[in-house]
Amino acid sequence: MNHSELLTQLSEQYVSTNQWCALWPEIALALLAVLVLLIDLFAGRLRARAVPFAAIAGQVVIFAVLLGKLGTCDPADSGLLFSGMILPTTLSEVMRLFFLLASILVCWLGMLYLRKQDLPRMEFYCLTLIVTAALMLLGQSSNFVMLFVALETVTIGFYILVSYGRNSIFSLEGGLKYLVLGGTSTAILLFGIVLLYGAAGDPSLPVHSGDSLNFLALEQFLAANPNNVLAKVGMVLVLCGVCFKIGAVPFQIWIPDVYQGAPTPVTAFLAVSSKAAGFIVLINLVTGPFGPMASLTVPLLSAITVVTILFGNLTALGQRNVKRVMGLSGIAHAGYLLLGIVALIQGVELAAWAVIFYLFTYLFGSFTVFGVMSHLAGPDDENQEVDHYVNLARRQPFLAGVLAIGLGSLAGIPPLAGFIGKVFLFVVAFQANLYLLLGVAILGVVISIYYYFGWMREAFFQEQTWPEGKEEQLAPIKVCLPHKVAMAALAIITVLLGIYQGGFGGGF
Repeated sequence: MNHSELLTQLSEQYVSTNQWCALWPEIALALLAVLVLLIDLFAGRLRARAVPFAAIAGQVVIFAVLLGKLGTCDPADSGLLFSGMILPTTLSEVMRLFFLLASILVCWLGMLYLRKQDLPRMEFYCLTLIVTAALMLLGQSSNFVMLFVALETVTIGFYILVSYGRNSIFSLEGGLKYLVLGGTSTAILLFGIVLLYGAAGDPSLPVHSGDSLNFLALEQFLAANPNNVLAKVGMVLVLCGVCFKIGAVPFQIWIPDVYQGAPTPVTAFLAVSSKAAGFIVLINLVTGPFGPMASLTVPLLSAITVVTILFGNLTALGQRNVKRVMGLSGIAHAGYLLLGIVALIQGVELAAWAVIFYLFTYLFGSFTVFGVMSHLAGPDDENQEVDHYVNLARRQPFLAGVLAIGLGSLAGIPPLAGFIGKVFLFVVAFQANLYLLLGVAILGVVISIYYYFGWMREAFFQEQTWPEGKEEQLAPIKVCLPHKVAMAALAIITVLLGIYQGGFGGGF
């Protein structure tokens, strides 16, 4: 076989794995973004309503179709797609639904936010759709090239979204800080990938590979060379880059300012989808290429878990800005989730599903709270304080009730979903004999009750007489029926997930 015939054969082998139909949800989201652009161009006066309606309705259709196909075929039968770039799994299919659901809710919050702002509307929805498609690809990545491209697509989209409130100095400051620190984390991640690529491609070492960016090839190399210093350094740097995305200590410095400055829908997007993307990447890494390096990843991630839980909860105690409270408490939630990752490395297979279930409970609880925040926010929503919730139960009992359910779930109060999510994580930690981490996590939950219930106390039990001219603080808050239905649905799901977990709870 001559050189040209060999190239032709290899090309045919690569092309045969390019099954574009496997990526139909991501392609549909990209086409939906184009449709939103066209609607904005030609809808005229109707664009203000048509654009968000098209974005939300289109995603609901994609979500329904994807949900209907879930479980009808085994993703593993597809094998590696796109020359090993993509590996569909049952976990990645579930996370596709997660990212779509989060995107729908972000677009809903965007409607609430943009009606109070003099800002472009179409660009917000287009960016949200593109970022969501990249998040879905990120969860299926099986090659560091694919992982890096998808991750940077997400990150660049967030750079723009964080500073979307261009009329606010807080939003611009948050966007700049996220850009600088995000660029630093990208450099760390890329340096780690380069070190792994160089180490695994060294022909003088056993089991070297010409495709050392592929997760399977890298796993084989690390299994054969567990003491390679260059590979260890590269792996640590990659984990550091991922820890920035989930907001784990010591890579959490960006969270308070960015969460406060970003528009409320973007804060929710960062808190839920960005964090979830980091954890699905962590799951893929520790169960794939980094699996043979458990002797290093377990103590490293265990130390990060302890410090993250304590830092997040302790720093949230003195905060009055509600977006900062959500950001700092989100750091603590990242610590609880890392507990499940460490248990997974220790061989507890159910830990992966415990992490996924907790992410779903965090999604419903967080968007319930952010929905209330969006209704109370004024044009300067970055300055929303706990004091703004005084007398909320009297001014708007519905919002106060929804807030109590959301905060109660985040705090882990039974019988809400957040309580069951924490129980699942604690069970897998116990099965993995992580008694110290379990004790720290329980302490963190106890601490978190103080600031979550302090927020609820302001809404239900705090009475305050406002100075003359500030009577609007006591005025009733109007909630439109569609928004009331959406928040009621989130609250009901939060309660129902605490009572019945379906397939998630079958193994516990």
